[in-house]
Amino acid sequence: MGWSVSAAAQEVSPAAATAQDEVSGVGDITVTAERREENLQRVPVSVGVLAGEDLRTITAGGDDTLLSLAGRVPSLYVETTTGRIFPRFYIRGLGNIDFYLGASQPVSIIQDDVVLEHVVLKSNPVYDVRQVEVLRGPQGSLFGRNTTAGIIKFDSIAPSETWQGRADTNYGEYNSVSVDAGIGGPIANGLSFRASALVQHRDDWVDNTFAGATPDGTRTPRKDAMGGFDDRNVRLQLRVAPEGNFSMDFLAHARWYEGTSTLFHRGALKRGSRDVSAEPRNRVAYDEAQDNPQKYDTYGGSVRSALDLGGVTLSAITGYETTAGFSRGDTDGGAGALYPFNGVANGFGQSQGNIRDLDQISQELRLASNGERRFSWQLGAYYFDSRDITEFYQRGFFLNPGVAGANPNNYVRLRDVNTSWAFFGQASFKITPELTLTAGGRETNDTKKTTLLQASRTAAGADQFPATAARRIRLSDTTPSWDVSLGYQANRDVYLYARAARGFRGPTIQGRSAVFNSAFTTADSETITSGEVGFKSQLFNDTLRFNATAFAYRVKDIQLNGNDANGNGVLFNADKADAYGAEFEAELRPVRNFTLSAGVSLLHSEIKDDRVYAQVCALNGQVVCTVENPTITRPLFGAPTVFAQIDGEPLPNAPEYNVNLAARYDLPLGNGGKAFLSTDWTLQGYTQFTLYRAKEFAANGNFEGGLRVGYASPDGWEIAAFARNITNEKNLKGVIENYMAAVFNEPRIIGISLSGRFN
Repeated sequence: MGWSVSAAAQEVSPAAATAQDEVSGVGDITVTAERREENLQRVPVSVGVLAGEDLRTITAGGDDTLLSLAGRVPSLYVETTTGRIFPRFYIRGLGNIDFYLGASQPVSIIQDDVVLEHVVLKSNPVYDVRQVEVLRGPQGSLFGRNTTAGIIKFDSIAPSETWQGRADTNYGEYNSVSVDAGIGGPIANGLSFRASALVQHRDDWVDNTFAGATPDGTRTPRKDAMGGFDDRNVRLQLRVAPEGNFSMDFLAHARWYEGTSTLFHRGALKRGSRDVSAEPRNRVAYDEAQDNPQKYDTYGGSVRSALDLGGVTLSAITGYETTAGFSRGDTDGGAGALYPFNGVANGFGQSQGNIRDLDQISQELRLASNGERRFSWQLGAYYFDSRDITEFYQRGFFLNPGVAGANPNNYVRLRDVNTSWAFFGQASFKITPELTLTAGGRETNDTKKTTLLQASRTAAGADQFPATAARRIRLSDTTPSWDVSLGYQANRDVYLYARAARGFRGPTIQGRSAVFNSAFTTADSETITSGEVGFKSQLFNDTLRFNATAFAYRVKDIQLNGNDANGNGVLFNADKADAYGAEFEAELRPVRNFTLSAGVSLLHSEIKDDRVYAQVCALNGQVVCTVENPTITRPLFGAPTVFAQIDGEPLPNAPEYNVNLAARYDLPLGNGGKAFLSTDWTLQGYTQFTLYRAKEFAANGNFEGGLRVGYASPDGWEIAAFARNITNEKNLKGVIENYMAAVFNEPRIIGISLSGRFN
């Protein structure tokens, strides 16, 4: 078992997957990083791979299947401050810390060949999955929408012509339950199916200790008021593949989720320190937000078809996704009266975001050459359309006091429309049998429109949105992207490659500014130029896989979230950001029945623009944290406000290093079964949560570990005891600056699991 390229290449039974003693080497991994099935060790792209079995292991305690990816693949980081419905992804330090429901991200998520663009759709859980591929660096030529950071690609286990099934069931502390299962097989000649499901549950386990007046009445302390969730997911796939040259795959899925939004622990951070050991993980004091509920229902489907025309194959992918729901949070992290600053209590603060309706459609057509040829090529076209109506409500500093139900005018409603089209192509030419040149290009148009449908109103019913501000904004850009790579098979065991690429992220609108009675803020397109060199190897009689990559990139007009020197808005462009680093991935099988794997990523990133500033932490007009940057004071909403210069600062949520380690030992037994022991660990280097540097708002040395001990039978079932976050680390994962509030990782979960499969 391993994390990153050490993952097994295929879905196999526990008896085979755990021991792997039927083969002496690390084996091959098949990826589709270039839209063809290829050996990972022969692809001129930096790709990290995580097998489905390994993902199920790390989520045994009911953890979010997407957030659990953080640190498991070198250069991949995932976090959230908006609960399970809004994960934010970062590859090689590039991501987006914005929690706006309409925010764009430079990391593209693709599930079963369908691009999921909206942040809520990106939260669709991963289950009955065969493999996860992380394509690092710009990927503009072949996949869906344009992306500057990279792609995370999830491939479910597909229908098969033989009956196959698997199920992983887990039970742990806090009544945590996780069931991930799939079954399928032939229905008739040329017709097969697969049905999959994921059910996760956890009881509420966090107490709300607040007692007193709240905007919606008087509240008494409540035990086990929040922290739980119910996440139910189903998927049905149908494959039509009659004998001949045509196949068609139908997929439909649904998600019903209800749980708790992110819990902010107000005052957990003390000035001058990032030590949060004194803050109880299982207690908060919230006077608002009705215990931070969130609820979303999501439905979607796709049709994928392929027609073999002899020398070429014509493929089409049509996707549709829709979702609606809400998320509510006590954004100041606690009752203001209980956390005064300089003797002044800060009042109520509640935020709510609703998606009344979101619809996304996408269509891709692709024509590709078949077979192994000296010259191969692909051409395609892509269209994308996403439309939603979103509502935001925030009580506190800027808006009229009151709750949304009591004052229906005290919110903003927006319509967001994002359309995109692209034409793309790629060609590869074998200069010699060992040396291959690959080049690709893409022309992309990205258009965004935001319309204010309902502005926040005063108690008298007056519109609070600035009369001079545009209530409708449209931004559009058409930009080329490209990539070129050279791959050289030095010998049977070693492959060398170099790659250069240019990526593009379209212009962005921050409509949420309207909730603060401010005009929309915008950012122009950003572009990235990236270069990398690397090698891939399988050495010592196939007992060691060792891959390494060195990279560097520059993002021009990088889109950031904060405030400029004049105190305007939250979204802006900085001149550029530079970064460089390296990734190392290894899997070693020194002896039969024992496997070691490791992944390391190193990163140095730096924002370069001495003209941009970010508003710093402040409460009641005074700075509450220890800012280490040069600062200036400018008026904001009529009050003097402190801003920090961010020139030279690292990108936010960009760990300087990540290390993941895993080991597994299998002890064969006389009955053909095996006892096993496995462990996995992640270690995260210095990570800054904000654009400016403050002593309190960073983490350094976060780590987590897991342990699994069990028995695998010779006929395909497995029983085990497991522990996730076995040392019960309380890691700082995010902050709310003004309130010195902390966001923590998941608690320790100890439990048992039962797994089985047949084929």
